[in-house]
Amino acid sequence: MPFLLFLLLALLPSLAQSAAPVRPAKLGQCVACHGEGGRSRIPGTPHLAGQDETYLIAALQAYRQGARRAAPMNSLANTLQPRDIAALARWYATRSGSAKP
Repeated sequence: MPFLLFLLLALLPSLAQSAAPVRPAKLGQCVACHGEGGRSRIPGTPHLAGQDETYLIAALQAYRQGARRAAPMNSLANTLQPRDIAALARWYATRSGSAKP
């Protein structure tokens, strides 16, 4: 039994890494304003790191549909497919909210 516990503990870091999201293909569109890690360096631009994934999906869908208005976001969101929105939301939701820009 102790061996199984040791084996499980040894495997946990690799399991956690495999659960980490892959860098989204469309991340480059977000990086200029929100940063790759989700910490904006531009005053008035929100930090996305650590935001709720469901919230981020809803926000991007609202920009895409025009229900939420900000010209740069409306324009960029219109280039995203649902799979892109899901990948970006997961990426930023899993970034540390306390990371430095």
